[in-house]
Amino acid sequence: MNPGNQPVRTLLADDHALIRAGLREALASLPRLEIVGEAGNGPELTAALQTLHPDLLVVDVNMPDFDPVAAIQNIRAAYPDLKILVVSAYDDQSYVVGLLSAGVNGYHLKDQPLSDLYLAIQRILDGGRWISDPLVNRLVNHSTARAEPVPSLTRRQRELLYLLSQGYNNHRIARVMGLSVKTIENHLTALYRAIRVENRLEANLFAIHYPEYLSPPGQEKASLRTEKTQTELTVLLVDDNPRYRTQMGKLLQKTCPTAFLYEAGDSSEAIQIARQVKPHLAFVDVVLHQEDGIQCTRRIKEISPNTRVILISAYPDREFRRLGLDAGAVAFLDKKDLDAATFRQVIDDALETH
Repeated sequence: MNPGNQPVRTLLADDHALIRAGLREALASLPRLEIVGEAGNGPELTAALQTLHPDLLVVDVNMPDFDPVAAIQNIRAAYPDLKILVVSAYDDQSYVVGLLSAGVNGYHLKDQPLSDLYLAIQRILDGGRWISDPLVNRLVNHSTARAEPVPSLTRRQRELLYLLSQGYNNHRIARVMGLSVKTIENHLTALYRAIRVENRLEANLFAIHYPEYLSPPGQEKASLRTEKTQTELTVLLVDDNPRYRTQMGKLLQKTCPTAFLYEAGDSSEAIQIARQVKPHLAFVDVVLHQEDGIQCTRRIKEISPNTRVILISAYPDREFRRLGLDAGAVAFLDKKDLDAATFRQVIDDALETH
């Protein structure tokens, strides 16, 4: 992002025009920044991000038609290189933790000195994170109240803590880890007990202050592979039909029991998983609700170039096939042709590549 002396393209988002004007005036003194646009609500922000492609977003997330945590998660998935600084009057602890977990680079309180705002922007542009001092003191005091050392965590507990810190609910965690929701609830209870917290918020605080305890799913599993287990694959299934994902998952597990399976129901979820685990193999439906599976394929290949992407469709089309192969897919298959033999061939090809 922003090589050399290129200006930092900056987008301002706040539902109060006067505050946006104040921010614009304040940031005009920073020579690196170029204010390229403004937004006053959720839809305006979405449109501005798509058309202006900023490097930096300075945003008050309390805007009309804007669900803060979910929206930030979607923005982070769609624009992984975008720097996001929240400038807000809200200092509620759970609100701050939720947004930090969703992927913002910094959280600045509006009542803090202007010099601190400059420091915040400089910090995140240099690759760091920023939290205003009053919030740091509160979070640190809370998290350091425990006197005992933290016990060691199992691989599964580290993965669970990582997914929790990313804002996943229990159903999404269950899908990613390939377990039932009830099993995830039991694992969460054990995790809370292990790190001596009482709820999800406190677990998020723990994750922020002890990032060394986080482990993306599949990371430790991959690092522990030996020559005997190199036939294990990480596979991503992307389809908006839960029933079809279940059918494909059963077929895959029957064909290759050692496969480590992830599922996604839309492109943003697929991209987030691809960024975390870099799957060996991905099956992507061409149509995801009203989304474009071909564009999803292109994003997966940008994030994980070594992933072999197989596009699938219930309505095969030559133009779709051409566009899909141009986007980086290695094959385009009719869903009706996805039988055990086809799966076996696809998996064998993936194993030869990896």
